[in-house]
Amino acid sequence: MRKERSNKLSFLVIMLCIILTAVSVACLAGCKNESKEPDTKATAAPEEQATAAPEETKVSFTFVVVGKDGTEKTFDLKTSKKMLGEALLDEKLISGEVGDYGLMVDTVDGVKLDYAADGYYWALYINGEYASTGVDSTPVTEGTVYKFAAESFS
Repeated sequence: MRKERSNKLSFLVIMLCIILTAVSVACLAGCKNESKEPDTKATAAPEEQATAAPEETKVSFTFVVVGKDGTEKTFDLKTSKKMLGEALLDEKLISGEVGDYGLMVDTVDGVKLDYAADGYYWALYINGEYASTGVDSTPVTEGTVYKFAAESFS
């Protein structure tokens, strides 16, 4: 009888351990869900997320336009655009045709040049040096002076 009682007691202890383990696991799982809940509730509503855009880093640069007659016009600009072409298009300071090599600028500050008609074109300079890149592949850099000058080969 004693052995039977000992077996029952052992069985009850094992069952109690299993039940306690199951309850502990359930509680821990519930705690994990509760800890995640405040995080999801703490995020902004979709309307708020749309209006709360991250601050854009703006770069300051100077843009100079030199006309056929040598007159200069200077613009101090700030942009979050990465490329000069994007920044100047955004400011509506240039326009042109997109070709195989990117944007071919034919109009700067409202002045259109047509090499075939009058022999003039817009030349791009970066800090006084003739640019080796097109306006689409020229990155905007803080403090840089970009210039479009009306030039001819004659």
